[in-house]
Amino acid sequence: MSPFLLTRTLPEDATDADLRADVLHGLTRTPKVLPPKWFYDARGSELFEEITRLPEYYPTRAEREILIARAPEIAAATRARTLVELGSGSSEKTRHLLDALPALESYVPVDVSESALTAAAASLLDERPALSVHALIADFTRGLALPGTPGPRLVAFLGGTIGNLLPDERAVFLKSVRSLLAPGDALLMGTDLVKDEATLVAAYDDARGVTAAFNKNVLSVIDRELGADFDPDDFEHVAVWDRQHEWIEMRLRARTALTVKIPELDIAVSFESGEEIRTEVSAKFRQDGVRRELGGAGLDLREWWTDGAGRFALSLAVAV
Repeated sequence: MSPFLLTRTLPEDATDADLRADVLHGLTRTPKVLPPKWFYDARGSELFEEITRLPEYYPTRAEREILIARAPEIAAATRARTLVELGSGSSEKTRHLLDALPALESYVPVDVSESALTAAAASLLDERPALSVHALIADFTRGLALPGTPGPRLVAFLGGTIGNLLPDERAVFLKSVRSLLAPGDALLMGTDLVKDEATLVAAYDDARGVTAAFNKNVLSVIDRELGADFDPDDFEHVAVWDRQHEWIEMRLRARTALTVKIPELDIAVSFESGEEIRTEVSAKFRQDGVRRELGGAGLDLREWWTDGAGRFALSLAVAV
């Protein structure tokens, strides 16, 4: 069997330190904010998997449709011998690429979760014993150093996760990705597209309330990890479409005036009735905007594929 290597570039205590810093900064500023990465403890990950199966939540199905249809074209265009996946999670969607890349020798999944990486690698190596897997426990938003693997390289950033970054953050991130690539290497990126407001809001505010539970889970994480006394029932899930910025915002709105104590940070956070915490921005894109942002990072958009309904896009850009 080919080797499985696991490299940690994220310090053991980084998650705890980051949570403390994000909660302290985010809940003591105006308006209050929390980064969406704190949704994803074990319970949050289960809820998100449930969200991807909801009738209202189209992005996962739409992206899978494109990957299945276009994987041979992606393989022909990139001739990749190494596939790097940022935020790999279970690596489920990546299997469509792995199956289509005949020259592939190495797979480099990158994630903050060691358990997700090891579980995905075990499954992949059972199916593909000739594949070399070098997993990285890392936060790809902080910059990244890749192991020495053969080129050409294809970096995959799927799921529309790029939309969780604000425009300035996207610019920094795309430049950091470009720095990993040699000329001719490629980036495959998933982007959710601008569409009618009703479809967008429904995707983030489903009838069963699964997304509401997912949103409120961030409060349970803070309670457990920092000893806070948030009661999720004190907050209402809100999803709104910002037409000016063309993004969805998820928020938690205080139902009444209240104060929350966070002992591990030695603070008490007051909320007025109706005050909100922004927990996620999910930007939606147009082709011209994606081309412009990629070009600003030294990446040339070569291919643009959408699902049959035109809801979601995969772009293939080449380092120049």
